[in-house]
Amino acid sequence: MNSFQKKESKRTLFSPVSFEEAPSRPPSPPKKPPRKICGTNYPLSIAFIVVNEFCERFSYYGMKAVLTLYFLYYLHWHEDTATSVYHAFSSLCYFTPLLGAAIADSWLGKFKTIVYLSLVYVLGHVIKSLGAIPMLGEQSLHRVLAVIGLSLIALGTGGIKPCVAAFGGDQFEEKHANERTRYFSVFYLSINAGSLISTFVTPMLRGDVQCFGDDCYALAFGIPGLLMVIALVVFIMGSKMYIKPPPKGNILAQVIKCVWFAISNRFKSRSRAIPRRQHWLDWAAEKYPKQLIMDVKALTRVLFLYIPLPMFWALLDQQGSRWTLQATKMDGNLGFFVLQPDQMQVLNPLLVLVFIPVFDFGIYRLVSKCGIHFSSIRKMVVGMLLACLAFAVAAVIEIKIYEMVPSQMGPQEVFLQVLNVADNEVKVTGLAANKSLLEKSIKPFQKTPHHFKLQLNAKKQDLHFLLEYQNFSVYTEHFLEEKNWYSLILHGNGENVSSVMVKNVGNKTTATTVRFVNTLQTDINISLGKDTIISVGEAFGVSPSRAVERGEYPTVYCRTKDEDFYLNLGRLDFGEAYLFVITNKTRQGPQAWEMEDMTTSKMSIAWQLPQYALVTAGEVMFSVTGLEFSYSQAPSSMKSVLQAAWLLTVAVGNVIVLTVAQFSGLAQWAEFILFSCLLLVVCLLFSIMGYYYVPANPEETQGPENKQLSHIQGNMINLKTKKTKL
Repeated sequence: MNSFQKKESKRTLFSPVSFEEAPSRPPSPPKKPPRKICGTNYPLSIAFIVVNEFCERFSYYGMKAVLTLYFLYYLHWHEDTATSVYHAFSSLCYFTPLLGAAIADSWLGKFKTIVYLSLVYVLGHVIKSLGAIPMLGEQSLHRVLAVIGLSLIALGTGGIKPCVAAFGGDQFEEKHANERTRYFSVFYLSINAGSLISTFVTPMLRGDVQCFGDDCYALAFGIPGLLMVIALVVFIMGSKMYIKPPPKGNILAQVIKCVWFAISNRFKSRSRAIPRRQHWLDWAAEKYPKQLIMDVKALTRVLFLYIPLPMFWALLDQQGSRWTLQATKMDGNLGFFVLQPDQMQVLNPLLVLVFIPVFDFGIYRLVSKCGIHFSSIRKMVVGMLLACLAFAVAAVIEIKIYEMVPSQMGPQEVFLQVLNVADNEVKVTGLAANKSLLEKSIKPFQKTPHHFKLQLNAKKQDLHFLLEYQNFSVYTEHFLEEKNWYSLILHGNGENVSSVMVKNVGNKTTATTVRFVNTLQTDINISLGKDTIISVGEAFGVSPSRAVERGEYPTVYCRTKDEDFYLNLGRLDFGEAYLFVITNKTRQGPQAWEMEDMTTSKMSIAWQLPQYALVTAGEVMFSVTGLEFSYSQAPSSMKSVLQAAWLLTVAVGNVIVLTVAQFSGLAQWAEFILFSCLLLVVCLLFSIMGYYYVPANPEETQGPENKQLSHIQGNMINLKTKKTKL
């Protein structure tokens, strides 16, 4: 998740704006001055708000970091389904701020809204964590709990999003505006700190801790849920210190009513001889104040520029979905540290903290010294181009991965890997309907097994194999089913040759998995940890794949009915599938012969760094600049509405991703290229729209009071100038 979507507005989304004179109220009793922090002008109450925000952001981004892998490996959804649900959840998180802001401004106020929706938030985490405990029910129940939990979390996080930052700003008096500005800096720092730490820690809780015999998703969801409980408790602890402004009305509702009245009044006037008006919003003049109409006009001019923006978010938000899925196909071993696929997301908040000062104090100033006018719209265009380039790089990486691993199996196709553990070379010929499907000589104990893609004549078929070994020729028959991996294990003792066919389950989790082939004439029990015992039958028995903790395994204890011995398995890395053949070939005691279980990509996960750097640089240029530009161009009374519109562009962007994921049917590299091209077209459209955009006069964006103040200040400056001349 990008960092600037995390930065909530400095005020409630729909701050109250009164266009009529409010009735007089009796004077309020004098208020007790708020407690300060160490003698400063900072209210003590903001400490509770900042801690609350850190814990809440840790909770949200920690849970979201492992969400895609949870869908893929725990709920066993297809990659497209996992991507669609991930972005549906993200989209809902940016639609619900409308509801939260409306509740806060029109009904409960910010404090009660935060408390009540935080309870909903906690309930969502509890349900989500329960859904990750395998023993609680069938897979269908886990999926239902996941959907319910995510819906409640989306309502909770989205509902409090527009309230928390604004509630912190409410704690300051107007005379302490400078301290309030610094508070928002600390507030945003807490957001990034929570995101940065949780995105790094939560994947470790998932992958490095084993529970229920697999990755511990229950813990990975439970700890963020606990942080949300802490966030709520800390927030309530400061209740008596808070300044709690009452709800005063919803400006968004006034804007919608004004626009609707203008449109309906325009169509009604067609039947009457009424002179045309300069602007379509002028048709609201019969009911709404002139100032409101002028503000809505300024607002619509900016909203028109928002039309192309969702496509940028569609690319940016795929860091947690498609890019994480790409990372699962790469080697996370960096030598000094092994990265989990979902830990790569930590690069975004980390690079944001690095790039903001680099751009503000370096690149922008350098461009300015070169005499280039780098306007806000130009910065946003460059940000879009960088995101396009990032996805082009991601497509190249995906193509390289695609070349390193076997292609996807089509109808009536199977993959077959052949392992020769005999004491001599074996020639293998695969026959189906008197047609040769493969013909290959396999050397004994080859490090890398031979892989073949076979085309069957039906979905299920018996395949005949001719095995030629020294002076022997043997026919064997094995049953195969389409779209599956199989291992054909050959073994011979100098007098005969035979084979065993094993259906591969494959590594369907991000955990390290092992399996064993036993060539000894006795059963073996292999101890790979306190609770991991693998039994392998005698005479070429094959064990099922088992997940184990990664690390060094120099002395693995093995027991047979006649003797005990130890095997050296070496280092088992994250996300790899290992096949060990237990043999006594050297007659010096049993040994473990390591082979590749199946072809996997050996491309380092570090190759994702360029695409993360490009897309984060694009985010810094697009998101920060876009917010600044929007606020500068919108009237003061409409800035909260504009923040709501900005969040909606994020929601629409996620809808675009889930739509493409469900209906495109493209290979992943082709989908990356599609998104890159779409954003390039949108970037061109936005450039044209920006070229013809006429920036608003600063006076147009000020309220009546500010305009009057500016006029007075201007007169004072003129008076001072005259005195100086005299």
